[in-house]
Amino acid sequence: MNKVEINGINYNLNECEKTAEVTWYPNKYSGAVYIPETVSYNGVTYSVTSIGGQAFNGCYRLKYITIPNSVKSIGGSVFAFCSGLTSVNIPDSVTSIGDRAFLDCSGLTSINIPNSVKSIGGGAFHGCKSLKSVNIPNSVTSIGGSAFDYCI
Repeated sequence: MNKVEINGINYNLNECEKTAEVTWYPNKYSGAVYIPETVSYNGVTYSVTSIGGQAFNGCYRLKYITIPNSVKSIGGSVFAFCSGLTSVNIPDSVTSIGDRAFLDCSGLTSINIPNSVKSIGGGAFHGCKSLKSVNIPNSVTSIGGSAFDYCI
């Protein structure tokens, strides 16, 4: 794995598979973030296929994020403690939402989970006290414990 920054976003590049994973950088991301489907580095194009665990953890100034259709999974604690996050667009390509993915995202008001998602990890939306609506499709076969604890 090769860790690089491309257009303000940090990635782990898998040179064998030509894939990229968005990775963590301490409290760097703010405002609106757009993750592209592909990134280029040293003349090689990589498909962005995942958002790694804790990638945006603690980015309290992050307001909105667009996730491309190339992403298959959202790792654990990816958006944990992103209190400013109000909106997330989860594409139909995502099949799993990791444990504590949106832990304490107190500004998140609604989330639409696409039909492609099969599992929602434990504590995924724990502490999302502003959450008013959640669409959980029939495709979801497992929801981890405490997934919606403290959602007023």
